[in-house]
Amino acid sequence: MEKKAAKERIEKLRQTIDKYRYAYHIENKSLISDEALDALKKELFDLEQEFPDLVTPDSPTQRVAGKPLKEFKKVRHEAPMISLNDAFSEQDVEDWIKRLENYLGRKIKPEFFCEHKIDGLAIELVYENGIFIQGSTRGDGVIGEDITQNLKTVEAIPLKLRGDYPKHLVARGEVFLTKKDFERINKELAKKGGKIYANPRNLAAGTVRQLDPAITASRKLDSFEYAIVSDVGQKTHDEEHALLKKWGFKTNPHNKQVSSVSGIYDFHKETAKAREKLSYEIDGIVVILNDNKTFESAGVIGKAPRAAIAYKFSPKEATTVVEDIQVQVGRTGALTPVAVLRAVRVGGVTITHATLHNYDEIQRLGVKIGDTVIVSRAGDVIPQITKVLKEMRSGKEKEFHMPKVCPVDGSKIVKDGVIYRCSNKTCGARQKEFLYHFAAAFGMDGLGPKIIDRFLDEGLIGDAADLFTLQNGDVAALERFGEKSAENIISEIAERKKVPMDRFVEALGILHVGEETSRLLAQTAISKFKTPISKPDQLLSVLEKFSVEDLQEIPDVGPAVAESIVDYFKDKRHIALIKKLDKVGVSLEAGGVKPKSQKLKGQIFVLTGTLESLERGEAKAKLRALGGEVSESVSKKTSYVVVGAEPGSKYDKAKKLGVKTVDEKEFLKIIGQ
Repeated sequence: MEKKAAKERIEKLRQTIDKYRYAYHIENKSLISDEALDALKKELFDLEQEFPDLVTPDSPTQRVAGKPLKEFKKVRHEAPMISLNDAFSEQDVEDWIKRLENYLGRKIKPEFFCEHKIDGLAIELVYENGIFIQGSTRGDGVIGEDITQNLKTVEAIPLKLRGDYPKHLVARGEVFLTKKDFERINKELAKKGGKIYANPRNLAAGTVRQLDPAITASRKLDSFEYAIVSDVGQKTHDEEHALLKKWGFKTNPHNKQVSSVSGIYDFHKETAKAREKLSYEIDGIVVILNDNKTFESAGVIGKAPRAAIAYKFSPKEATTVVEDIQVQVGRTGALTPVAVLRAVRVGGVTITHATLHNYDEIQRLGVKIGDTVIVSRAGDVIPQITKVLKEMRSGKEKEFHMPKVCPVDGSKIVKDGVIYRCSNKTCGARQKEFLYHFAAAFGMDGLGPKIIDRFLDEGLIGDAADLFTLQNGDVAALERFGEKSAENIISEIAERKKVPMDRFVEALGILHVGEETSRLLAQTAISKFKTPISKPDQLLSVLEKFSVEDLQEIPDVGPAVAESIVDYFKDKRHIALIKKLDKVGVSLEAGGVKPKSQKLKGQIFVLTGTLESLERGEAKAKLRALGGEVSESVSKKTSYVVVGAEPGSKYDKAKKLGVKTVDEKEFLKIIGQ
């Protein structure tokens, strides 16, 4: 992204984040999900990392939270209560470590302390001579709210320390509600006609802000402590946890030290698997450099420590940009608008498409091309656009309109209720059959008709080139697929991006052009082109210049076949498809076209019946490798008809025309077997 565009995007992000953060922290209102807000913050952080001179003091990355509420006494923290920057992938974690080492100017010892990132409210606790004297919220990071009386009602927080404790102690932790108590309180509030809370974090925040401590007590808040601010001689973060436990604080038994970066990933995966069984809500893990001296040396960037990060779970919601809206034609001819998205991870997978269902849905959402949107994958279903962030608009966004003619065959579009449909009743079916043929010709064995039908119905593909733009997440989001099957399908498609030239020609589905004619066309194209052909666009530049007369010079190409080939390459839609296949990265190889030897040059073979020692395809490949040609029909030009078990009519025609026939034994001698 150019700097000018980055500056505009950064300004929009700051305004939008500030709007939602104020509603969340000051008014206790969730206008969008935490995950969607995190995605906006992460985009802003990444852009400011790329363009550090665009960072300003009022950027959301340079602050922690909202202002303290007026109902409570203000408390100044002994040291700032800073927040954490986010990571959403292993690559993000590796980038974090790299930035940390670059700042320190050396490699770090890979010892980390990993903790559950609980969806609660950060608190600070102050003890004098072992007695709890003050508790406060984070507030703006420097000044918080005095909630001492409310925190005294939390059983998990000790009123008096145990053992050999320091004279003055400042500790930090989290107050939260268990899933069970969250449901209980919401039911009680509903019965009384009160406000229902969207998540445990908001309810916990509302609970500690109650002016009546009796109400806080009835909510049964829980708490874990995880850090010591005071200098008590602690050298590592895990030592802080041990001391906190020794003095009577409740610490999380799941937290642990790891001695490698892979240990971080393992802890993250294990925690994600156990997430649903935990009694409390979490949205990721916290990773802290275990050595306190190095932690302090690393300092702070903005208002986040360099040596700690929040490694969050893949969100069910995220923000991204609608780069285009395309119309896909399904099996029944129904047109489905699909948003082409800037790649984004949602629910653990990368997605690039989201269905918009129909034109009415586009109008309901008010989505335009270029809009920043919230994408949801709740319940692991196909991704949906749930909200347009209109305040992010730059004025360059474009309205979308349904086409008046079918993008597949040019027929008139008719409206059937909320559905727009191609007026040609065979359009969708023909497109479907072509895609079956294309996938088979490319050797995509795992991409059968049922899968292609599903892709068409969900609007994931509209033509053959779209197959190569699919991401794991686009497929994994479909019901009854899952991540493993999606990975297998996408992997196979990727492997087939490089295809023999003759198979590519066959895949185009030109009328009357089968396997043998495709090979001859590819071979002729190679002989006509001065440099090696490796791209579909290069092949197109040769084939579209062939005249009917040129084509009839190729063996087995008669007038009808020649006319069909010329007509195919006159059609703008066919040319557009080939160019699109070129653009998505399909490449060509001469394998199967260029012979390794000229031993059988000029000789034409026809195969009939079943061979015992060779498959039909293998026999053809061996003939071609020796410079021979294979035809599907017998003519006077035929050199040999190879006769296997149970031969067909080709054998009778060979006898009638006087063409030489050979059995399998003789054939094997010819090819040197």
